[in-house]
Order: sequence, then structure tokens, then C-alpha cells
Amino acid sequence: MKTLGKKIRLLRHQKGWSQEDVAKRLDISIPAFSKIETGITDINLSRLEQIATLFEMSVVQLLTLNDAEQDQKFVTELETIHKKLMDRETEVIDLQKKVIELFEELRHSKATA
Repeated sequence: MKTLGKKIRLLRHQKGWSQEDVAKRLDISIPAFSKIETGITDINLSRLEQIATLFEMSVVQLLTLNDAEQDQKFVTELETIHKKLMDRETEVIDLQKKVIELFEELRHSKATA
């Protein structure tokens, strides 16, 4: 069960949810959800179905989800975020160039005035 708890925690992190968010959605206490994630509490089928539905997957998908699949999803997300970051850096550099050009124009216009 500890492996399942780790999978649930990883899915929660991927959604950007806190333990409190998930506990509220499952209508359980935060400590009860924490025990699920840490593997202290065994999950009954009803709760397993509820968790799978919450993460928009079947119980089978939740139980068979392996770390390699999660790692690949994480890598894909990381690559997407990296590309966005590179795009933003390019935008910042372009804006810096514009600021320098405007500053030079302003300086030149003051010098000729």
C-alpha cells in the first residue's frame, strides 16, 4: 500500500493540490488522507474508486500506474515548462533591447535639443 500512497501523493502534486484540498474533495479529514498517502491506512474499494474518479482515471489505471509512466509525465511537463521559460527569457531580452533603444533615442534627442 505504500506504493499506492506514493502514487496518490504524486498525482496530487501534479494537480497542484494540497492534502487539505484532496481531503475536502474526498470528504475525509486531513490526517485520514495523510495516512492514505503514507500507507498507514489501507484503502477500501469504495475509497479507491473515489480517489481514482478524483484524479480522472479508472481504479485499474490507478493501481497499475507505474513510476516509469509518472517519470515520463514529469519529464514531459518539465520540458514544457522549460520551453515556456526559454520563450519568456527571449521576450525579456527583446524588451530589454527596446528599452535600451528608447533610452538611446531619448538621450540623442536631448543632446540635439
